[in-house]
Amino acid sequence: MGGLFRHRAAVVLVFLLFVSVLAGGVFSFGYRAALDQLSRRGTSDLALAADRLTSELQRYRELAVLLADRPVLTSVAYGQGDPVAARDVLVDVADKTGSLDIVLVGPDGRELVAAGTTPGQSHAGTDYFERAMDGALGSWHQLSPRYGRRTYSFAAPIFRPEGPVAGAVVVVADVEEVEAAWRGDRPTILFTDDLGVVFMTNRSELLYRSRTGDPTRAALSAEYPTGRVAPFVGYRETRLWGHEIWAVDGGRYLPERALHLTLNLPVIGMTAEALLDVAPARQLALLQASVAAALCLAFGALLFLATERRRALAEANSRLEARVADRTAELSRLNADLRREVADRSAAEAALKKAQADLVQAGKLSALGQMSAGISHELNQPLMAIRSFAENAEAFIARGKPEVAAQNLSRISELARRMGRIIRNLRAFARQESEPLSDVDLVRVVDTVLEMAGAKAHQAEVTVNWTPPAAPVMVRGGEVRLGQVILNLVNNAIDAMEGAAVKRVEISLSRSGARVELTVRDTGPGIAEPDRIFDPFYTTKQVGGDGMGLGLSISYGLVQSFGGAIRGRNHPQGGAVFVVELDAVAQAVAA
Repeated sequence: MGGLFRHRAAVVLVFLLFVSVLAGGVFSFGYRAALDQLSRRGTSDLALAADRLTSELQRYRELAVLLADRPVLTSVAYGQGDPVAARDVLVDVADKTGSLDIVLVGPDGRELVAAGTTPGQSHAGTDYFERAMDGALGSWHQLSPRYGRRTYSFAAPIFRPEGPVAGAVVVVADVEEVEAAWRGDRPTILFTDDLGVVFMTNRSELLYRSRTGDPTRAALSAEYPTGRVAPFVGYRETRLWGHEIWAVDGGRYLPERALHLTLNLPVIGMTAEALLDVAPARQLALLQASVAAALCLAFGALLFLATERRRALAEANSRLEARVADRTAELSRLNADLRREVADRSAAEAALKKAQADLVQAGKLSALGQMSAGISHELNQPLMAIRSFAENAEAFIARGKPEVAAQNLSRISELARRMGRIIRNLRAFARQESEPLSDVDLVRVVDTVLEMAGAKAHQAEVTVNWTPPAAPVMVRGGEVRLGQVILNLVNNAIDAMEGAAVKRVEISLSRSGARVELTVRDTGPGIAEPDRIFDPFYTTKQVGGDGMGLGLSISYGLVQSFGGAIRGRNHPQGGAVFVVELDAVAQAVAA
């Protein structure tokens, strides 16, 4: 037994070593591929950023060349023009192009006219001015004490007709304006000059930091004020598969491990650099290695389990027959328990359906209870009239006027029919409906509901606007259940307008494709929480009042059982609007 255990342990250890080596190889391959892809994408992004910067600066370069040919400026450089007119031109051009300043410089380096500052600075001896005086285009960047910001300047020569250079036009660009368009973008991009100082970047914490030499050396004083240049953030450089990887200690806005890319920009005399976060590449490679290891472990586990299962099956085969009888008895008990559970669930489902039906019936009886006072009044009036007409008929018969007595008896008959119609509607509404869906005349249902709710509307001084269509509007549903839905909507509308200045309920029918829409609108205060109106036990009526919060919930379930839909919302002109959608019956005539 001990030898078998040692054999299994040795096999498992060898397999785990194999999985570790495979996972390491997958990680290396995936990490290298991800770095290659990241390098290609980063090189493209860096080239786009460099092209964008070069294009922005190119505008000022071309502006300097174009202004060098303007007669109003060249005449001043020749010592013949009007400096005031030249300054007006420079100011106008600077305003339109967004230049920080435009300066006209004479052949001795002295400023003749400036657009944004007072002339007076001498450019003699500077590289960009001397280059312009040699007939070429000069450029220069610096942290300018004159303007208090970073600037990039272009100097274009002004040629005399006979040939010699008569001066230069210097266009000064605001680097911060150029840089603002991509500040904060990803990845981290920086532009360093030939002194190794970060002059432009989308990460402000890297500005004026130098990676080469002493940041206090005298060579920097011409471009940067003393004390502005600081050492670069801490980093450690390594080479991995031909890629330059930095471990950066520069705060939370810089990646801890980054792929460093460079791109030389001789046009503007700078080097573009990018720091791309390699964490996603490492995560992707780690995920690939984890998946490979998981697959190998799963395969090994399945193989091990299969082997163990075969061995276990061989051992258990001899004991299987002895356990068959016990297992059969246990399964029989479980089967009996399952049948009992099925019976319990069926009984619970039947009880739930009965509870739902009782809840619907309770909703109808609650509505009848709310209307009881109005219905009593509605029945009491005909009864009193019948009594009066009967007494009058008796008196007229005694007086020998049978024709007048006959008129009173006709009125008694009409009042009796009216009472019978009211009682018939109440009895039909109160009964428990269990018939399947059928074709129902929606117009007749609305008329019946309004007849039952008429007394309540009259008592509450509510005007009901309802113009029934000339022809029946047939829909699929249950007549009694549909009447309960509409009666609930009408009663809610009447209750909602208590204390309102205008009390009006508008009921209308419309056809929308294969659906018939019944709309009930009131002029009350509207719905405070439209999303909750169909929740059980949600009500806006006072605590202890008639509202239980079940009417709309029951109505929602009934309409759903018809295959329809009900929704409520606030009307733009005030009040609430409820719309009931039902399936129209073929050949039904819409309103």
